Amino acid sequence: MVFWGPLGRSEGIEAVERFVLDIRRHPAGTGTMVRCSAVDMPDEWARYQWVFTTPDGGPRLAGTDVVHLRRNLIDQVIVFAGEIEAAAGCAAPRP
Repeated sequence: MVFWGPLGRSEGIEAVERFVLDIRRHPAGTGTMVRCSAVDMPDEWARYQWVFTTPDGGPRLAGTDVVHLRRNLIDQVIVFAGEIEAAAGCAAPRP
């Protein structure tokens, strides 16, 4: 499995485990990560949004994970941490 995290590319389930353990050891205290969207799954790709918060309203981080499935098993995880800002000139269409 290939893991594309905020600090680059790594391989193996151990890379995912390290990422999760590092998040749990946040300096502000043990945090909670929850999925906060439905899972959108066109064909072999899936995506979902998540949010991480620390105790007592500490730092909050939101993101989107994208996973690739091969024979019903995850073979790639791509983590996009942080919210994406709208690009200049990209406004919602007006009715």
